[in-house]
Amino acid sequence: MPGRGRVYDERDVRVRPSRRGTRPRTKERPAHDDAVVGMVTAVDRGRWTTLVPADAAGPERVVIAMRARELGRSPVVVGDEVGMVGDTSGVEGSLARIVRIQERRTLLRRTADDTDPFERAIVANADQLVVVSALANPEPRPRLIDRCLVAAYDAGLDPLLVLTKSDLASGEDFLAQYAPLDVPHVTTAVLEPGSEGLAALQERLAGRMSVLVGHSGVGKSTLVNALVPDAGRAIGHVNDVTGRGRHTSTSAVGLRLPPLDGEDDAEGEGIPSSGWIIDTPGIRSFGLAHVEPDRIIGHFPELSQGAEEGCPRGCTHDEPDCGLDEWVEQGHAGPNGEQRLDSFRRLLRARTPQTGD
Repeated sequence: MPGRGRVYDERDVRVRPSRRGTRPRTKERPAHDDAVVGMVTAVDRGRWTTLVPADAAGPERVVIAMRARELGRSPVVVGDEVGMVGDTSGVEGSLARIVRIQERRTLLRRTADDTDPFERAIVANADQLVVVSALANPEPRPRLIDRCLVAAYDAGLDPLLVLTKSDLASGEDFLAQYAPLDVPHVTTAVLEPGSEGLAALQERLAGRMSVLVGHSGVGKSTLVNALVPDAGRAIGHVNDVTGRGRHTSTSAVGLRLPPLDGEDDAEGEGIPSSGWIIDTPGIRSFGLAHVEPDRIIGHFPELSQGAEEGCPRGCTHDEPDCGLDEWVEQGHAGPNGEQRLDSFRRLLRARTPQTGD
């Protein structure tokens, strides 16, 4: 009745908020059918530089993008082909969002060391791993080269060995230990236009996506600057005391190779026939904790069948009961079977860390 009891107002309303929030969430995510696809060429402090080929929206252009939250922790690395939405005009100051990573053809990985269970993606979609080593100043490190070869085989990349500074030392004895592996190689000295070594390397790189790896001081940045004159990669020097180089490249970067003599410039039409190189920072170690022996032996077809037919279950292929020894003795692996088996086991042992890697 009027005049009796208290007067109620909005402060008397008691509503318990929902623990799930006031707005129901959905697991459905946008399909982004209109996403523009580009190739990542550089990564720098949370920004991804991508190259978008010519399309209905305009000519070939460089688009800077950030990651969308929906990608979670999926790594986006140089060489990745990504779908982007937002401002993909490439105008200075514009920023797109990476919402999708296209299916990768290959992925080069490494771990911090041989006990680290976490893999680190280095480069995506390359088809050739170029291992750069100096013949002198600094001295070549065969175990590190072996590890890079294992990583190449694991990732499904074709290896190429490039030996620099051949004017300081001969590479004949060094190359002899890699002859049973049939690893192609190029030897360079003076990297001037038209020089024999540089021309041979350009032919090996033509039409391919190649990633360059090597420890500091081997001349990798010099090599990149010779291949791509406007690359402007910083060049370091080798310490006279330690015999090691100083890191000059701090992040991976993709560079388009200029057309070879007599080749049409296909710029704006996707990856031209001259190809791409991806320069990576100098490495001190290459962890292989993620690599299984069975993925290595697949690159030795004359041995893989013997492993299937004669090796006991769980065989490491480097133990007394391994069936590969008998397989080779019976001649199934060909005339160079013994050398190939020794080389295969050398790569297996490269997965075990040792002082001096």
